[in-house]
Amino acid sequence: MFVVDAEVEIERPVPEVFAFVADMTNAPKWQSGLHAVYRIPPGPVRVGSEHVFERRFAGRTLKSRNRITELQPPTCIAFEIPDGWISGRAAYEVTPTETGSRVGCRMEFRARGLGRLLEPLLGRVLRHDSRRDDLRLKAALESQPAPTNAAPARRRRSE
Repeated sequence: MFVVDAEVEIERPVPEVFAFVADMTNAPKWQSGLHAVYRIPPGPVRVGSEHVFERRFAGRTLKSRNRITELQPPTCIAFEIPDGWISGRAAYEVTPTETGSRVGCRMEFRARGLGRLLEPLLGRVLRHDSRRDDLRLKAALESQPAPTNAAPARRRRSE
């Protein structure tokens, strides 16, 4: 088994960051090599929701699936990858900071079969990719305009 811990600070409020990260269909916007993510069934994220991921790895397109196992908005979402040559679990936790949010991620994976021989290499690759992807997540969220809840002000006509 190999474990990867990652963390990044983002200058956005916790609910906004959590909503973006918890909607895993956003993952191709910040995770390299990920081409598409589909939610099964379509609709809001909930415990039991599953996602199919299509990613490029080692020159091949691979599909994997995850299942949401815990959902505590706006702070925690956890999921498992039950099948495939790599299985495991991961969680994102979003906590407030003075300037916005901190996103922590813990991933625990186990390769199957001959893939177990590659676990040390896979761990190094995933740690490297996680650092890069965290910076992409930060850039994606911090470059978006802040949402506004107020209706635009109306101009008064002079009479």
